[in-house]
Amino acid sequence: MKFTVLGSGAVGGVPLYGCDCPACQRSRAVSSYIRRPASALIEHGNTRIALDAGLADFGTRFPSGSLDAVLLTHYHMDHVAGLFEIRWGKGASLAIHGPVDEHGCDDLHTHPGILDFSATLEAFQCFEISDIRITPLPLIHSRPTLGYFIEVDGARIAYLTDTVDLPAATLAFLQTHRPDLMLLDCSHPPSDTPRRNHNDLNLALSLHQKIAPLETWLTHISHDLDAWLMAHPEPLSRGVSIAQDGQVWRGLV
Repeated sequence: MKFTVLGSGAVGGVPLYGCDCPACQRSRAVSSYIRRPASALIEHGNTRIALDAGLADFGTRFPSGSLDAVLLTHYHMDHVAGLFEIRWGKGASLAIHGPVDEHGCDDLHTHPGILDFSATLEAFQCFEISDIRITPLPLIHSRPTLGYFIEVDGARIAYLTDTVDLPAATLAFLQTHRPDLMLLDCSHPPSDTPRRNHNDLNLALSLHQKIAPLETWLTHISHDLDAWLMAHPEPLSRGVSIAQDGQVWRGLV
């Protein structure tokens, strides 16, 4: 099983348009520090599943027939923008799994084209795509949002973006089904009070400690957090690292 971070950035990405903070300057100089919209790819055997579709070049990266499904966390634009172009394509339909959200995003639901939105999901109701087992987990965000607990060949991945803290039931599930790898939302530098919609570093590290996965990769990173990390280079908690675009995890070794 191969898990690839396609994008690790918060809305606006890094570099942020018009910003000259140290993090944005660094990413313009060194491409490995660029952060595109938070998203990922799961590959196992011949099965390929995208987690979110906010990349501007989504259709180029994934030609017709190259994906089995897309798992959407929610319908904010930075997580679905790549679907707008490909919906008018030709060929086989593409299954889009996501939360129940009557508003969707703009007119994606009323004019879906080749996108099949029939697979709406319910929290904690697991399902399978080929031999990949997926459990949707409710998150805390400004609109209906799901994280995903993914099980393949004994390996467990929790993908948890966008969220501020976790619902009690989701936290209890993760403590019982301890993930090997946890991708966790962390958009903001440390804060004394919880932010709206996204975790700050203090809250993300607290969740890592409560859940105790083997590894946590922080994602949905803003330029503000990158700049704070540049000014505070001391290591994070053991087992915690900052995700990078293109980073790969290949399951348990």
